[in-house]
Amino acid sequence: MVTGSQTEQGVVRVPLGTWSIDPTHSSVGFSIKHMMIATVRGRFRDFEGTIEAAEDINDSKVVGVVRTASIDTNEPTRDEHLRGPDFFDAERYPEARFESRRIVPLGGPNFRVIGDLTLKNVTREIELDAAIEGSERDPWGNDRIGVRVRGTIDRTEFGLTWQRALESGGFLVGQDVRIAIDISAVKAS
Repeated sequence: MVTGSQTEQGVVRVPLGTWSIDPTHSSVGFSIKHMMIATVRGRFRDFEGTIEAAEDINDSKVVGVVRTASIDTNEPTRDEHLRGPDFFDAERYPEARFESRRIVPLGGPNFRVIGDLTLKNVTREIELDAAIEGSERDPWGNDRIGVRVRGTIDRTEFGLTWQRALESGGFLVGQDVRIAIDISAVKAS
């Protein structure tokens, strides 16, 4: 087993080095309210990212990119609408990008990752909660880490403002988008 480093404060850290996200064993998902009564879940099928774990956590960095056209909510008509100008406008803005500014240890395996999310050419600082779920050497000799990331963003802050009013006075699409990212990353050789 590959062991994460642990500081004197009991913080579990990603072992030093560069780690590349393995998209076949990772997921970038989201959920949002539909008609204010149900939750719709989706994911992006095409993404990449790296974790740079430095000796000084202030020098560590996380970068992630999703291809907006790869959105999948298990409903092709909705996905086409989401790819279009009302939402992601994937033709004009093919990528959404996150780049960390700082990583704050919260104790144990838990961290707050603060960084810039750029979506539809709008950049806003967001906060994500991350937890190291473990590290291991796979059967092919690759060192791997698992990281769980959760957070919420307001879609309207990124220009995703399309909406439809309901007869009841509510709205078709929720404003808050819950992010759920589960990462398996492989250490670069």
